[in-house]
Amino acid sequence: MANKLKVGVLGATGMVGQRFVALLEAHPWFEVTAVAASPASAGKAYSDAVAGRWTLPTAVPAQTAKLTVGNAADVAAIAGQVDFVFCAVDMAKDAIAKLEEDYARAETPLVSNNSAHRWTPDVPMMIPEINSDHAQIIEAQRRRLGTKRGFLAVKPNCSIQSYVPAIHPLWSFGPTKIAVCTYQAISGAGKTFESWPEMVDNVIPFIGGEEEKSEREPLKIWGSIVDGKIQTASAPLITAQCLRVPVSDGHMAAVSVAFERKPPRDEILAAWKAFGGKPQQAGLPSAPTPFLQYFDEDNRPQTRLDRDAGKGQAVTIGRLRPDPVFDWKFVALSHNTVRGAAGGAVLTAELLKSDGYLTAK
Repeated sequence: MANKLKVGVLGATGMVGQRFVALLEAHPWFEVTAVAASPASAGKAYSDAVAGRWTLPTAVPAQTAKLTVGNAADVAAIAGQVDFVFCAVDMAKDAIAKLEEDYARAETPLVSNNSAHRWTPDVPMMIPEINSDHAQIIEAQRRRLGTKRGFLAVKPNCSIQSYVPAIHPLWSFGPTKIAVCTYQAISGAGKTFESWPEMVDNVIPFIGGEEEKSEREPLKIWGSIVDGKIQTASAPLITAQCLRVPVSDGHMAAVSVAFERKPPRDEILAAWKAFGGKPQQAGLPSAPTPFLQYFDEDNRPQTRLDRDAGKGQAVTIGRLRPDPVFDWKFVALSHNTVRGAAGGAVLTAELLKSDGYLTAK
């Protein structure tokens, strides 16, 4: 389509890659012109490559179904077809880091769902409503890479997408300590109940690496740019527990927060209601309005009822009440494969386009 940026999806046959393909089907700014995956899928029509493993309730988009799957490792071939790429490959972390940087050095910007570059100091890790200003680090990154238009940007871990947006509007009250327990869907592990039957009627109290990510990644998001690097914030102190629960999609968090100045309840609710970031102000295509939705009912949000709020891009909150150990506690919910994965990356790309970082080649 004329005027749309040409997009490639790396790791297009996996669960998050499929979500990218579905979200981009009728996108007003972006068009999928290349899909790529491992050599095992390369050379097949996309519809054949995902036959029997398509996980979404909607059909494979007709236009993408016809595309021939490329080899994600063939950087020159894929980069030659697109203006930028999304990345959701399933590889060893070191291999992902090299592959992603190879695309950037090939002057093809890359927006990643992976964790390989989340702690690279000049790579922005973005929740677009919260730290849109971190896009400014891209110029320093380009100088390091020696590129004119190529760069990397990443989205944070899905486990923090519900509670960090709820804390951010309360920043002026000085949050000092956060205790959070996340209840995470099986799609976060790339699984369905058919492929992971042992999760039925079960809870697993461990998700490898997840607690460390939940405790550390918010501090980069709340950090600041100093001398060409993102310097992480020193507070608040966060302790996290992450549990896998028998839910298909949707990560819920139970959160307790202490503040330097305890805010009144009505001011918390007002801050949540009023909050919107640059995506809302700019009217980006995937930006949910409102971003944060609070429920007065004691039994909301519920995963099945509320994970699709704002087409899966909004965060729903409920049960705000005093905490006898901290100051306040609440629950929050986000869709882990939309806001927490592909959808968050698409919104990040929209932000980067609106700021002039993504352009046609």
